[in-house]
Amino acid sequence: MIGRKNMGRASPMLLVLLSFGFLFATYNLVSMVMHNKVASSGKWVADGLDWFDPVIRKPEEVTSMESSNVQFHVAVTATDAPYSKWQCRIMYYWYKKMKDMPGSNMGGFTRVLHSGAPDNLMDEMPTYVVDPLPDGLDRGYIVLNRPWAFVQWLEKATIEEEYILMAEPDHIFVNPLPNLAHGDHPAGFPFFYIKPAENEKIMRKYYPKEKGPVTDIDPIGNSPVIIKKSLLETIAPTWMNVSLKMKDDPETDKAFGWVLEMYGYAVASALHGVRHMLRKDFMIQPPWDLAVGKTFIIHYTYGCDYNMKGELTYGKIGEWRFDKRSYLRGPPPRNLSLPPPGVPESVVRLVKMVNEATANIPGWDAS
Repeated sequence: MIGRKNMGRASPMLLVLLSFGFLFATYNLVSMVMHNKVASSGKWVADGLDWFDPVIRKPEEVTSMESSNVQFHVAVTATDAPYSKWQCRIMYYWYKKMKDMPGSNMGGFTRVLHSGAPDNLMDEMPTYVVDPLPDGLDRGYIVLNRPWAFVQWLEKATIEEEYILMAEPDHIFVNPLPNLAHGDHPAGFPFFYIKPAENEKIMRKYYPKEKGPVTDIDPIGNSPVIIKKSLLETIAPTWMNVSLKMKDDPETDKAFGWVLEMYGYAVASALHGVRHMLRKDFMIQPPWDLAVGKTFIIHYTYGCDYNMKGELTYGKIGEWRFDKRSYLRGPPPRNLSLPPPGVPESVVRLVKMVNEATANIPGWDAS
């Protein structure tokens, strides 16, 4: 159990700068990898999603991929920073729009606020306040608070649903989301940059040989994942401890950077013998995924930069752009300009959905 330490608080601005530095470095690295992947194959991004098989892997005992038709609770971990608040408000708006539509198995919603104190959104959306990690333990890597937040919430809160969707503030529900999990088999999204097999030397520090091959570690993070609550209650403490141990190891910290906590969840799941069904249709990530199709979530983690010809300008600020990092200190304005002609549908849909939410959320400028 984590106890509180009597330590001086680091400057909030310093922590923000450190966190942003990690994020910006990883964003640029991933952007370059994505660029090269697209340029070399021309086939990684989806230019139409109606035709493809959304399931990369399913356990042999799962014979049907139809929705289990059991409700799940939507849980999003968040801070009280303006950057987190405005994203949560947009996410909650679209949760409410999609929740009761045909095909949805969404149940209740909780913003798990790991800032340790209530904020000004408590009356706008269901929120459960938990403690952050003890001062200094995250060392500027604020995402380490995510597993600790889930540990506390699962221990203390009353959660009626049998399943939980772990989501993030920068998720927008673009279609009604069914329960993609099946019994004890959670559903997760495969991230191309989570590569346990290519990092076997490091993986063996946390996943010993007697547990099995490193290919038993799924190429996922904790979000988006739909998982049975009882399984998450078992995995979450291990996820927290593995993530903290990874952060303490310089080799692991250097190798995994901003996605370290994602590896922590993947390893923790494998340690408990839990394998995820990998669903490519769970989520798209503009600008790399071009079409929405029958997918369920838009994840707007990457910047979208284009010239006025509708051409993506990799790693360069475009004549037209939408990047959530442009709004670190406050919400984006209402009625953002739409992309120029030629920009993929996924980006156009994203901006239209942001505009609809901001137009209808009361007191938007006060985010």
